[in-house]
Amino acid sequence: MKIIKKILEAIKEPRKVIIYFASLGIIKYDDKKYLEYMYRKKMGKELNLENPIEFNEKLQWLKLYDRNPLYTKLVDKYEVKNYITNTLSEEYVIPLLGVYDKINQINFDNFPDKFVLKTTHDSGTIVICTNKEKFNKKAALKKLKKRLKRKYYYLWREWPYKNIKPKIIVEPFIIDKNGQLNDYKFFCFNGKSDYVMVCIDRDIGKTKFYYYDRNWQLQKEMSEDASKVSDNFNLPKPNNLNEMFEIAEKLSKGFPFVRIDLYNVDGKIYFGEFTFYPSAGFDKDRANQCSKIFSQKLKIYKE
Repeated sequence: MKIIKKILEAIKEPRKVIIYFASLGIIKYDDKKYLEYMYRKKMGKELNLENPIEFNEKLQWLKLYDRNPLYTKLVDKYEVKNYITNTLSEEYVIPLLGVYDKINQINFDNFPDKFVLKTTHDSGTIVICTNKEKFNKKAALKKLKKRLKRKYYYLWREWPYKNIKPKIIVEPFIIDKNGQLNDYKFFCFNGKSDYVMVCIDRDIGKTKFYYYDRNWQLQKEMSEDASKVSDNFNLPKPNNLNEMFEIAEKLSKGFPFVRIDLYNVDGKIYFGEFTFYPSAGFDKDRANQCSKIFSQKLKIYKE
């Protein structure tokens, strides 16, 4: 039945089938045309690359025309650790418990009771173990084996991921004294950051997002979730917030845009990742005011 369904789809809309195979990297398809198709499909409007106005449009433009070779190292979850050590200090790097090219190289006996496995070449492939005795190793290895073969670049045409050598890294499972791991995402434009998005409640599967400025003032108009809370709502301000902003700005220097993701575990700052294209540039849920501000800050320079 699946084969028949594919045949019928190909007859009715052959381009849809072509795009599907292009997203897997099975057939070649021009990046610009691919993004134009996906933008129309995801956002319900045409992608304006000649004169990009919206923040999402500008992110698509950067995918095509801002191809700094350094980006590949920065999005590689293994290689970036050395970069952070050399640029900042090893104290900001989450320790490495192991790095592997294949799943059969992994020896779980070498890890503590709690740990995290990640693939280095894509986005979102994370396996968390909080109890090794109850941990389903077979399912974890099956997932990792599948994801090692994943050609992530072709899905959203995020150029930096194209030439990363797939690996698996293992890190300690880190949480704060309250059993949480809040995520601080600094939006940086040409080495300057004025806003941080705080992500909470990831552990319960209902992540909430709140924007704050450098003075830790909640930006309700920028935050979808902030509109649902009382006027006196606030999140605890990290004692070393200024240091976090300084780190984000140092790491983002020289880039037209990048989001620097950091963790703060009971006052200790850890680097998370470089994110050059949040939501791959297809975010329909971002507040209008937020999109407007970010679009104004992101300057596109055509040669």
